[in-house]
Amino acid sequence: MTDVAIGGPARLPIGVALHPIGVEFAWWRESALRLEAAGYAGVWCWDHFTSRGVRTDPVLECWTTLTAVAAVSDRLTVGPFVLNVMNRHPSVVARMAATLQQASGGRLILGIGIGGHPAEHEALGIAFPPSDERVARLEEAVAVIRALWTGGPATLEGRFYSLREAYAHPVPEPPPPIVVGGETQAGARLAARIGDGWTAFEETFERDEPIYRAALAEAGRDRAAMTVLVAFQRERDRSLDGSPWVVDPRATLASWRARGADGAIVQARTPADVDALVGAAGRW
Repeated sequence: MTDVAIGGPARLPIGVALHPIGVEFAWWRESALRLEAAGYAGVWCWDHFTSRGVRTDPVLECWTTLTAVAAVSDRLTVGPFVLNVMNRHPSVVARMAATLQQASGGRLILGIGIGGHPAEHEALGIAFPPSDERVARLEEAVAVIRALWTGGPATLEGRFYSLREAYAHPVPEPPPPIVVGGETQAGARLAARIGDGWTAFEETFERDEPIYRAALAEAGRDRAAMTVLVAFQRERDRSLDGSPWVVDPRATLASWRARGADGAIVQARTPADVDALVGAAGRW
């Protein structure tokens, strides 16, 4: 399963993470539609409520943004990169995802992870327990989501989350793939154990990819059934000009596929970044 198969044919099997901080929704929507027209596979949105930089920067809410863009696009996959497990109860996530999967015609990829911006949580009064508890919560959350996607009745007794004869309709058809974000070796193992795929960043991917494959084998799971995506982010003051994803996107993707990735997520922060990616489509 790859980013292309999830969303249908795409001329460029590359996803783009559009920056949701310091921008207006109109720019995000317009950029997503330009990328769709250029042939990119999908768009992704960070799940943050406040900026890590200027605290008064506007921040687009992830799920609302993805839903609005799914409604005006035809082919793009849409996905959070990645949903913070602490930001929403997993039963709510399951219902949101099932509805968006139906509304989008099956174009949702549910990226989810343990979160990593404690100052945001402190400011907004959202719990942010230590990482080992967030890992345990994520594992339970995925179990809750999958149980509710059966339609029910679902009963589950967990340390953090429980279900009691719970029904949930509409049932998503097909269930969105759950791609677990993990920047650590423990994250790679967790993704192998519970996810339909794994997202990792460029800096740690080659270190952790063998660990991911070994964990899949240990769990008796088939690598060919998984989606593995490597993400590329940049410093705030660096543009995409001169990036391999702009200069030669086909060769760059082939290089990362040779290292074990199925696809890529490239970050676009600015209008100039989107212009560069749209222009690169002609070099595919």
